[in-house]
Amino acid sequence: MMKSVVRKAFSLMALAGWMHAASAQTSRPDRIVLNVTENMATSAAATWRTATGVTESFAEIMPADADPRTTSKAVRSKAVTTPLLSDTLSVHYHSAVFHGLQPNTLYAYRVGQGDNWSEWFQFRTAAATPQPFTFIYLGDAQANLFSLWSRTIRKAYEMAPDARLILHAGDLVNRGNRNAEWQEWFEAGGYIHSTVPGLMSPGNHEYYYTPADSGMVSAFWRPQFTLPENGPEGLEETCYYTDVQGVRFISLNSQEIEINKNLMARQRVWLEKVLKDNPNQWTCIVFHHPVLSTKSTRDNKMVRENFKPLFDTYKVDLVMQGHDHTYARGLVDGTMYVVSVSGPKMYPLDPQPWMQRTGSYTQLFQLVHVNGGKLRFESYTTTGQLFDAFELQKKKGARNTFTSKAPAGTVGR
Repeated sequence: MMKSVVRKAFSLMALAGWMHAASAQTSRPDRIVLNVTENMATSAAATWRTATGVTESFAEIMPADADPRTTSKAVRSKAVTTPLLSDTLSVHYHSAVFHGLQPNTLYAYRVGQGDNWSEWFQFRTAAATPQPFTFIYLGDAQANLFSLWSRTIRKAYEMAPDARLILHAGDLVNRGNRNAEWQEWFEAGGYIHSTVPGLMSPGNHEYYYTPADSGMVSAFWRPQFTLPENGPEGLEETCYYTDVQGVRFISLNSQEIEINKNLMARQRVWLEKVLKDNPNQWTCIVFHHPVLSTKSTRDNKMVRENFKPLFDTYKVDLVMQGHDHTYARGLVDGTMYVVSVSGPKMYPLDPQPWMQRTGSYTQLFQLVHVNGGKLRFESYTTTGQLFDAFELQKKKGARNTFTSKAPAGTVGR
């Protein structure tokens, strides 16, 4: 269930040293983001921010029309307003879930109140049945977001403006409780965040630590994103799934898998059910910590030992990860594992036997095209050059057929 009541206020007084002031400058909405829902054919979720003087805000939506007079027919709904409370922050977040939408339909929406409204944004709902579509997958953004990551997400959008959704594989920012970094993230993506539904999965850099706990997700995470709440208790809006046109997309919270045995166990039980009761032809999973690392000094043992057996048993098709700030992909026991990076923070790579294609010190984005029984994966540099590609073809009674489509002259197979 999507959030329908005011979220709990976050007390951040102990974290004042980590925070920058987060006051919105005016009552006009900013940081407007569109998110995936459990059923993207009939619903969509929007979240935005205002100054604290705004205690009531609204969202309006209508089928998109070239006639500007039709905006008067938009349906208005009252948003859920969430105060973010601390001695250093003064901002209100607002969220609305649009229900009862028609599948595969272009809609226009705006958010605001009184004389302070956003522009009208357009997006298309998913089809109710399997149809060809494209989605974008981005590894760690994390650093130099406005100056350098911006070109990656913008190039991805330029090449796939009709993408149904964007997957973010964790570490969207470097320090999850620094407002200035989230400001860069929102500015870098601009209206892309407001028009292409985002599926966000948290990384270790979205977490902060205090002496009283083993780690908590960023205080900004839940107020500023409105994500499905169909995951395990205690992992709301970080572990969840959505079905889109024949594909089940699943976000796991790999940070909690690594640091919290109880929440790891909850995710494992939940995931098995979600995989077992899956009517879709394709299964794609996104999380941050790789099952198979690209660094010899890194080993995400809890992720690998507890979740890879489920991927094997239920024949997961594609696993998309981040964390290692390199590129690698390899087909292991029938599942394709990919590690990628979209931001400028880079690490050297240590070749491993599982890797079929590798890269380092290269900003990348991925376009994934699903068409019936075929999935085509393309990785591009931030300058728009094809870096890697492969196809997976469904085969009745067997694992997928793999075909490399990597450009000639590249290293790998």
